[in-house]
Amino acid sequence: MPDEMRRVIVYIDGFNLYHAIDALHKPWLKWVDLNAIGLSLLRQGEILKTVKYFSAYATWMPQRYARHRDYVSAIAAHGAIPHMAKFKAKPRKCLSCQSTWIGHEEKETDVQIAVHMVCDALRGEAERLIVISADTDLSPAIAAIAKLAPQCEVFVASPPGRFAKGRGLKPGIEITAGRLNRCLLPEKISMGGGRVVSRPPSYAPPT
Repeated sequence: MPDEMRRVIVYIDGFNLYHAIDALHKPWLKWVDLNAIGLSLLRQGEILKTVKYFSAYATWMPQRYARHRDYVSAIAAHGAIPHMAKFKAKPRKCLSCQSTWIGHEEKETDVQIAVHMVCDALRGEAERLIVISADTDLSPAIAAIAKLAPQCEVFVASPPGRFAKGRGLKPGIEITAGRLNRCLLPEKISMGGGRVVSRPPSYAPPT
């Protein structure tokens, strides 16, 4: 590898990206290869060092949980590194009818992304960081990197349809449906040991 190649790390806000894709009503785009997305965002003279995926499992919904586990296995087999947070059960109450139920609140994902970004920048792990998110809670981390590690560029790529929502992050590009469509995982992925992860039938592309 030539010494002048700039190293790039990509950070994927999993739920932010998932819900943006869900809003497109094109379910096959959810079977996206995150490593391929990272490669598609490289500039000339850059090399992809790592793709980090941040999300959490909805363990109380068995079908979604199983589908999510398979997806995480698939992207890991293609080079992405998962960093899974958690949901916290939280009692909720309707002020009108006084009924109660247990809700679930995602915890730690945005904090994990921010910590990884700042640590990678300060350690000199890459010359450019690409963040795929529209979550403006990441603004302080980006500002800290600009102040403490100005030699490390932070580039924000908005999930589809969320460019305006993430304007506070000053996104440089919006991930389009067309880009996602060019970066899909194969239908079946061998995990070794005879195990195969298959794309969910509901994610099959239109014929």
